[in-house]
Amino acid sequence: MCNLPPTTQRGTDAHLKIRDDFLPLSRPALGEEEVAAVAESLRSGWITSGPKVAELEGIFRETTGAPHAVAVTSATAGLHIVLSALGIGPGDEVATPSMTFASTVNQIVLRGATPVFADVDYGTLQVRPDALAARITPRTKAVIPVHFAGAPADLDPIRAAAERAGIPVIEDAAHAVGTAYKGVPAGGPPRPGTPGNIAIFSFHPIKNITTAEGGMVTCYDDALAARLRRLRFHGIERDAWKRYGKGGTPHYDIREPGYKYNLTDLQAAVGVVQMRKVAAMNARRADLARRYLAGIEGVPGIDLPEAVPYAHAHSWHLFVVKVTGMDRDAFIGALAERNVGVGLHFPPCHLLSYVRERYGTGEGELPDTERAGKGIVSLPLFPGMSDADVDYVCEAVREIVPGAGR
Repeated sequence: MCNLPPTTQRGTDAHLKIRDDFLPLSRPALGEEEVAAVAESLRSGWITSGPKVAELEGIFRETTGAPHAVAVTSATAGLHIVLSALGIGPGDEVATPSMTFASTVNQIVLRGATPVFADVDYGTLQVRPDALAARITPRTKAVIPVHFAGAPADLDPIRAAAERAGIPVIEDAAHAVGTAYKGVPAGGPPRPGTPGNIAIFSFHPIKNITTAEGGMVTCYDDALAARLRRLRFHGIERDAWKRYGKGGTPHYDIREPGYKYNLTDLQAAVGVVQMRKVAAMNARRADLARRYLAGIEGVPGIDLPEAVPYAHAHSWHLFVVKVTGMDRDAFIGALAERNVGVGLHFPPCHLLSYVRERYGTGEGELPDTERAGKGIVSLPLFPGMSDADVDYVCEAVREIVPGAGR
């Protein structure tokens, strides 16, 4: 039973007293330090890619253990240039779970390659390594496991399957700032001194840290990193900081056309501050998640997230339940009536209209993904939530779900 504060105790009609303010799915944890960091960048006169971007890249090199970190405007932009740099295109396949954000599949498709989908474990929503390995063919040029909701995918068997096929692993670490697998940070090397995988992080406002919009690619290959840096900024060998900063020279050359995916110093300044706070913010997320687990435990018709069975650190980007005891849209509507926002992470990609029409995918191919996809709902989770906020959602869920009791 959730312990509610007086402001949210049930009224005389034995119903939950509806809160006055709306509780969103997420809210970025920004404070005066971030404001001051942006102001400092503004006053410096250097607001595009410069010293703060370099500093944020250094933090990610240190955090992950990867020798290269390339800041970009979004994780989507990062995946775009990674797939481009790897030469993935028409006739190629990329294996990935269907339970992921559509951006992953969009970038595969926009390169002219074919997405091939693997099933997930219903309880954890992590891609099953055996299912991913089974999707590898001679046409497969990369696999993209997803660290779903802040828990890590089971990387050892995935990496082994990729090594047998001679293809790279691209960790979708959009949910995984602060996530660790068997003691190794997302994007880190499996053993000291060995190369790790390519990893792509997101700094969208809903994520564990934010730069408003932004992302980071980490990798271990010098040539790949150099190409990523060219592709993120028009194909120019050196960015503005190196061309116009102290000791720089304005001359440049372009060996191949690139994109405009460079992160700005204004954004990176926020990210530098956020990375100082991320451990504390993730600890708060974990506290809130434990409170949810205790508060909703035993509610019939609500399947709680299950823990992965290997050593890990969970960053609790999302708290995803599956609604099985009633119509999901009715559940979402009932929470909205109680001033609670939710999210859907994610509609299975193999059932998206354009994917079905273009690749002939359909229902029945990925049983656990489809079963989960019918019930998934992400409940509010962000560091600024109070214990009372979680208790309110727990009580609302118990009131809404038939037979749950209170």
